[in-house]
Amino acid sequence: MSDWSSARPYNVVLYGASGFVGKQTVQYFATHASPEGVRWAIAGRNRQKLTAVRDEIGVEVEVLVADSQDQQAIDALVSQTCVILNTAGPFALYANTLVDACVRLRTHYVDITGETPWVKTLIERYHAQAATDGTRIIPCCGFDSVPSDLGTYLVVRHLQRELGVPCQAVNAYFQAFGGFNGGTLASAVNLYDSPRATQMNHPFFLNPSASHSQAEVDRNRDPQMPSFDPNLNTWVAPFFMGVVNTRIVRRSSALYAEWQEPYGPDFTYQEYLKFDEPLAWLKATGVTAGLALFMGVLQQPQTRSLLQPILPKPGEGPSEQTMNEGWFACALVSTAIDGRQVRGLVRDQGDPGNRATVKFVCEAALSLALQTNELPGGQARGGILTPATGLGNVLAERLRRAGMTLEVNSSL
Repeated sequence: MSDWSSARPYNVVLYGASGFVGKQTVQYFATHASPEGVRWAIAGRNRQKLTAVRDEIGVEVEVLVADSQDQQAIDALVSQTCVILNTAGPFALYANTLVDACVRLRTHYVDITGETPWVKTLIERYHAQAATDGTRIIPCCGFDSVPSDLGTYLVVRHLQRELGVPCQAVNAYFQAFGGFNGGTLASAVNLYDSPRATQMNHPFFLNPSASHSQAEVDRNRDPQMPSFDPNLNTWVAPFFMGVVNTRIVRRSSALYAEWQEPYGPDFTYQEYLKFDEPLAWLKATGVTAGLALFMGVLQQPQTRSLLQPILPKPGEGPSEQTMNEGWFACALVSTAIDGRQVRGLVRDQGDPGNRATVKFVCEAALSLALQTNELPGGQARGGILTPATGLGNVLAERLRRAGMTLEVNSSL
């Protein structure tokens, strides 16, 4: 951490700490950050709710109050910490003042958004300034998009290091079980209402501005239909989070190419839901049709209003039991330009949208707070970054120490 920031009272401030996911970040920090000597505080707009969370968890931390629409209050908050960890979404509605303050005051930032149109706006507004100052603004540090992005980074670098050849393609295959929280659904709805929602379909939506040939665009289009995958010898379907995760992975690849550390020429990345036998074909087909229907309903305000009474609201989410019994696995297959393959696996116990997301974003914030000098690119690197470009091996190692499986060359 730079000299100027060591004078700040806090290493990390958890913003949105009284929300459904925010409360879990407080619990995580109480268990994991305090023993590491981290100076941290919780923040949001409602002192009463924040104090209730602190008392319920039984942790001695400061409560800081700042409404996300009050730039002056947000500036005062951000100036006191080295890192902001933000869980208050939808981020396009509530996070602009925070990111703006972080860029001006050179405070690192992580969040759990999957709102790519908003991330695109951040890139246009702030990437150049944050890059100049060495400020790391890293959205998408939850289940969107750490397994995809960090998993790809690990298998690509392993392939390059061990086989000595560039990578041509990575495919990721997800299996997961868990529940949705209301905040995630609110962000998804806001995403479809965004004026840039139609642009999300461009495969290189978040890449640094560079022209892409029609052939490149076609090669990286989102899969629409179930298919039989020879890598796994089973049926796969489009993954509903692929429209977010693939854009983040492609941004990582493009940024590393700019820094002369490319993944490989004409590198492609895709991701899928994986189904096991028996009846893998039927499962893949049924899930593809069901998800298409659900997404169609969410995108239309008229039909969405019919669903909203039965969906969880912001602040609501699955039970402790559901979150504990949940799990996810992300299997990765990377193929070198000579056809050789390296396989990887990112897996953990716990509901992906809550337990895993909390572990990802908390360890991302702790990486920034405690290990700045070891991060990719050293202290000078900044910009609107991704988990792979902003945190890299430091985050991977912290996640392993926190009990997550991140293996390379494992069998699928």
